[in-house]
Amino acid sequence: MSKIVVLGGGIGGLSAAFELKDELGKQHDIVLVSDQDQFEFTPSNPWVAVKWRKPEAIRLDLNDLMPKHGIRFVGTAARRVQPESRTLLLENDDELSYDYLVIASGPRLAFDEIPGLGPHGGFTQSVCKTAHASLMAKQLESFCANPGPVVVGAAQGASCYGPAYEYTFIIETELRRRKIRDRVPMVFVTPEPYIGHLGLDGVGDTKSMLESEMRERHIKWYTNSRIDRVEDGLMKITEVNEDGSEKASHELKFAHSMILPAFTGIEAVMGIDKLSNPRGFIIVDEHQRNPTYPEIFAVGVCV
Repeated sequence: MSKIVVLGGGIGGLSAAFELKDELGKQHDIVLVSDQDQFEFTPSNPWVAVKWRKPEAIRLDLNDLMPKHGIRFVGTAARRVQPESRTLLLENDDELSYDYLVIASGPRLAFDEIPGLGPHGGFTQSVCKTAHASLMAKQLESFCANPGPVVVGAAQGASCYGPAYEYTFIIETELRRRKIRDRVPMVFVTPEPYIGHLGLDGVGDTKSMLESEMRERHIKWYTNSRIDRVEDGLMKITEVNEDGSEKASHELKFAHSMILPAFTGIEAVMGIDKLSNPRGFIIVDEHQRNPTYPEIFAVGVCV
């Protein structure tokens, strides 16, 4: 019997654990490790932010769920992946051994890379976590009572752009429903070279489609832009040319802002030679397998 540890209780981790259990049955031990006891359906976070969903509607209790499927659950964060000894050092100082490891940890949210960014000590909001979206929902009524400019988008180094577009259209729709859209100028800020790039050089006709939808809704945008800093109600950005030279600087006032941060790998894998790259993302081959440590696989945005 092999012990297969899955690190991460998000969509990637749960999918991996369930697929492994279906494939291997009772012949092998499947263990799910997560830094929180609840699974959150992250794609619904933008809906939570505008009260179209309640947080409890998109959460599952992993302590209750996993044993029903014959999967052992450990609700303790990993402090360090130790590939040489095939162990995980947990935050409570326990060590969990493995024969195979699937890293599905998701990213570290690098709000700290831009001064003033993020919901914790900064001036922008986030839909990356359900707790972040819940915080936005609590502030929604006060914003709608005294509406002002909205800035939505993604910071340079972001790895996932879809939620920024989703939230843009969701908040725009909610403002129309509340009949205050005409009082809210909207701007979309992104490091993408064009609207609809999505980090994938577009998907089908996303460029013209999304540009058309944003024009129709009177949403302005800045592409090829970096966010230099955020202050209370003010975002300072710089547009750059294709060669990296600075093109123009802008100061954008806002009463509400949701910015997706850059991602890095989690601290538990940072600086491990040949397992992760300088940003902490796991190195994998075409089989999602690490070339140096073939017993380690990785899935999702931790790659």
